[in-house]
Amino acid sequence: MPHEEDFAPDSEGLHEALRRLIEVRSQRGDPHVDPDSVLQLPSALPETGVGGRAALDVLAGPALEQASRLDHPGFLAHMDPPTPWMTWAATAWAAALNQNLLHPDTAPIARQLEGKVIDWLAPAFGMDGGHLVPGSTIANLTALWAARELTGARRVVISTAAHLSIAKAARILGLELVQVPADDQQRLRVDLLPDDLADAVVVLIAGTVATGAMDPLDLGHGAAWVHVDAAWAGPLRLSKHARLLDGIEAADSVAISAHKWLYQPKECGVVLFADAEPVHAALSFGGGYLAAPNIGLLGSHANTALPLAVTLLAWGRAGVAGRNEADMATGDRLADLVSDAADLELWRRPTTGIVNWRPRDVAATAVRSRLQDAWVSVADIAGHSWFRSVPVNPLADPQHVVNAVRRALTQR
Repeated sequence: MPHEEDFAPDSEGLHEALRRLIEVRSQRGDPHVDPDSVLQLPSALPETGVGGRAALDVLAGPALEQASRLDHPGFLAHMDPPTPWMTWAATAWAAALNQNLLHPDTAPIARQLEGKVIDWLAPAFGMDGGHLVPGSTIANLTALWAARELTGARRVVISTAAHLSIAKAARILGLELVQVPADDQQRLRVDLLPDDLADAVVVLIAGTVATGAMDPLDLGHGAAWVHVDAAWAGPLRLSKHARLLDGIEAADSVAISAHKWLYQPKECGVVLFADAEPVHAALSFGGGYLAAPNIGLLGSHANTALPLAVTLLAWGRAGVAGRNEADMATGDRLADLVSDAADLELWRRPTTGIVNWRPRDVAATAVRSRLQDAWVSVADIAGHSWFRSVPVNPLADPQHVVNAVRRALTQR
């Protein structure tokens, strides 16, 4: 049979690929690679392939050695964590078996596994069910879609600090978008909400993307539906910081990015519902080729629960909490260093770990462009640029980052 060798395990090829991965991850690497780097590959699809091992060899450099290192002690930049080693194995298993949760006969255990992960996570948020999606953008869209179908809502009300995915979802669903000002701490001004919310979905943010700010979650208004975008801060509900999310249990739906503070590979998100059965019924579609209803936005759906299940089983609630708490402490350490420095300025004490800071006398963007051996992102807050340091890298060293900024300050 032609080509059958590519569908059988190549032990030597797999071992070499794993060896190179381990070798790269064992080295320090660079926290940030120049985004203008040019990928050296043929400009057109080759007529004749080079074979699996040779193709992996060609791509090992750009994919491994030239990748930004999220596990570097100087990486305090974005909401993208390094991933635990067991997720690498679980992801490889999922890719090798290629289960499709759309069909029960191709993925009987994978379907059960996703349900089990939801059962583990939902109670912490006062929810009773949900499903996995490829990140919180799809989770937010799914929640707003459910709200429209079940309540007839025609408007989406958000703060000006809300994530752009909410505006995308409103446009896709044909819902009017109403933006309410945020206060000076980037929280929703509840006092400026429209008086009548009977036809509105109110979206509250549990950890804004720029500053980590928390909207008041105990809304107390008569909205048709309340959705909490907890993409960033959601996992804190499992930790000693759970009180930051008090009130989330009163929501109708919750979105979480597991590829943030649950340390999962891209693309893994969770959408949860207070009453999942009618939601899933409203979002179900049948077809002559389906043995079970297709629920939600996705058609074919991979076994993305496997890496998450491995992580949750390996760490347990206490293990997830401990890592989140350690990251929160990293944010506090950075904030302390900045507060104690005469040449640096802190925007606010961090609420959910994210630290906004900058040099006092030099533009943040200019210093960032000169950083070596460390990396921070930049956020616009009320028209001003601030560093944004996100403590989702358990190996990050705040002192290392501050030292790198100070070195960049001298390179004028």
